[in-house]
Amino acid sequence: MPARWIPAAGPARGLAVAQLVNSLGDGAYYVCSALYFSRVVGLSAAEIGLGLTVAWGVGAVAGVPLGHLADRRGPRGTAIGLALATAVSVAAFLMVRSFPPFVLAACVYATAQCGLAAARQSLLAGLVAPDGRTGVLARLQAALNAGLALGAALGGVALHIGSAGSYRAALALNAAAFIGCALLLARLPAPPRAGRAEAPGAGEAVAARPGGSVPGRGAGPAVLRDGPYALVALLNMIMLLRMPLISLAIPLWIAERTTAPGWTVSALLVLNTGAVMLFQVRAASAVRDLPSAVRTVRSGGLLMLASCAAFACTALDAPLWALFAVLLLAAGLQVWGEMRQSAGAWQISFELAPAGRQGQYQGLFGAGVPVARMLGPLVLTASILSWGVPGWLLLGALFLGAGLAMGPAVRWAQRSRPAAPDPVPAGLMPSGPPSTGR
Repeated sequence: MPARWIPAAGPARGLAVAQLVNSLGDGAYYVCSALYFSRVVGLSAAEIGLGLTVAWGVGAVAGVPLGHLADRRGPRGTAIGLALATAVSVAAFLMVRSFPPFVLAACVYATAQCGLAAARQSLLAGLVAPDGRTGVLARLQAALNAGLALGAALGGVALHIGSAGSYRAALALNAAAFIGCALLLARLPAPPRAGRAEAPGAGEAVAARPGGSVPGRGAGPAVLRDGPYALVALLNMIMLLRMPLISLAIPLWIAERTTAPGWTVSALLVLNTGAVMLFQVRAASAVRDLPSAVRTVRSGGLLMLASCAAFACTALDAPLWALFAVLLLAAGLQVWGEMRQSAGAWQISFELAPAGRQGQYQGLFGAGVPVARMLGPLVLTASILSWGVPGWLLLGALFLGAGLAMGPAVRWAQRSRPAAPDPVPAGLMPSGPPSTGR
């Protein structure tokens, strides 16, 4: 991996290596899991879909309390435990033979994954200075895509063999990868404990007090009483509908509504993964603070609108070369918008979270991922495959609207934050702006 993609030696590099290892296992799992559940376990497509929908719904709800646990007990230990829980849940898939155990294992898997994402974000916040977090996250995203690509190649070998043993080997690789991730996280230093900030209520600025709760609001995760941050997280969740777009809606659209050959789907997936690996760090270099993050998210929404309009054009009769060119243009705009939106969202999620409560706040912000996985297939297939061109344009308008609304929502959330910024954790030096790779 080129040097500009690798964080400097230290905790950030350890996080990147752990990300690479577990995403390698995830790549093999994503390629093989559906066929394993259908061909080896014997579940129907409806059972698989229902089980995963229930599981990701449970995971979305569990993210905040598990993030709260990371705040209270420490993000490193929580992340290690949840990585091991993910390994156990994947190993459990190897033993399921009917629908109820599948749903139970899937719920544990989704819960551990959502909690792990929140704990790792909290761990990063404790180990990396505020001015370097977006750059580090860009490198982690590049590592994630590199691992997914390598894992998908290994999963492709399992698919080529096509035996029950090969599918089980792919899932066993994923379980082993999460054990490796836990061991790598255990080698990281424990972050210094930040002073626990007072959680603001909607529209009110509250001074930070160690260990206190919002007066008159009761106990529990403070983020659940933070209306402005919840609105920001909701807008981010809408923009995360792009996730099932590239993995589900676009392949179905190409197969059912265009004359493009089937291999076009693979080409667009390679374009998406490769672009994130090559250019996510550069895309994040434009983000330095909340105003630049808002501008980046807004431009991401505009690019997603342009991408949806381009995909809509592929329903028209055109020569194959022209169709392929438009599909490449649409996919390029989509991944460009994805990288811009991701970079801005990372900065927003960290900067609006009070010090000492990063886990629960990242848990709420990250809940958009399982919700998009849960509702995205239904929303996208209903809008795009049922309505065609108008569905594409409506989806693009939804992306643009969420991007434009992010600015007012962030400004509202800013007014409700404590005046003091998120402090640099003790013993850490600011890492400076993320490298542009030049």
